Amino acid sequence: MKIVVTGSIAYDYIMSFPGRFTDSFVDGQMHNVSLSFLVDSLNRQRGGTAPNIAYTMALLGGRPTIMATAGQDFGEYRAWLEEQGVDTSAIVDIEDDFCASFFVNTDQEQNQIASFYTGAMAHAGKLTFAKHAADADLVIISPNAPDAMQKYAEECRQSGIPFIYDPSQQAARFSGEELRQGLEGCAMLTVNEYEYTLIQEKTRLSEAEIMERIGALLVTKAEDGAWLVVDGQEYHIPPAPPQQVADPTGAGDAFRGGLMRGMQLGLPWEVAGRMGALAATYVLEQLGTQKHHYTPADFVARYRKYFDDEGALDALLT
Repeated sequence: MKIVVTGSIAYDYIMSFPGRFTDSFVDGQMHNVSLSFLVDSLNRQRGGTAPNIAYTMALLGGRPTIMATAGQDFGEYRAWLEEQGVDTSAIVDIEDDFCASFFVNTDQEQNQIASFYTGAMAHAGKLTFAKHAADADLVIISPNAPDAMQKYAEECRQSGIPFIYDPSQQAARFSGEELRQGLEGCAMLTVNEYEYTLIQEKTRLSEAEIMERIGALLVTKAEDGAWLVVDGQEYHIPPAPPQQVADPTGAGDAFRGGLMRGMQLGLPWEVAGRMGALAATYVLEQLGTQKHHYTPADFVARYRKYFDDEGALDALLT
């Protein structure tokens, strides 16, 4: 199964605020907010939803293909991704722009305030699977330029390519009608708990009505694990206990990467879901979305400390 990952390619600017954002909110003044947070740290990291997802898949022995646009500052990042086992042949450089930039500030309660500059990502809508990844067997449409996400979903429907719809943080940007169009006919909808509620509110679709339009559903719930629904069967995916919590940025991307690698190997849904949970935990333990590293053998050994796979994960070791 050839998996093609679409989404942003960005540099992340990760900041840490030594307090609680909510302490600065004033009752009755939420319509007139003017806030500034003095942060303790700033780190520049490789990021973007597409490389984050692909990196986890590569750690687990896959070779995913990224289809995306990047800026003139992408050269070193491309070489590094190739060294990790990611196929970058469908990444198109935009010579007169820079990679997108993600600025995120995290407080002591793991709440986040973020901003995103599109940069070269604004050109993503010019790419097509027919030209750049015609042999795709499964696609994930993760946060990207809004027009690109809509075009990719429509091309997948027209071409019969199964796709995972992952609007995530772009759920706030899309209208209800755009979200309806995006999730229509997807093989799986992947969101966190807040985004799922937001989609229901914006689309005015009930949970049953959403399930009628999609093939499967993944809702991540942070420390409460995740909820996975496939073919009417519900699975509660427990979290994998972290050794420490450094920063949550990118954990959702890693969850998707772990889950998709399990899907690629044809593993049982419970096992694939728990692969996602453990992959997310590795990210939680580090500052940065791609700073962690493990071998498939390391991953399997840690997985088996928490979960029973009944030998299914031997497929990762061959």
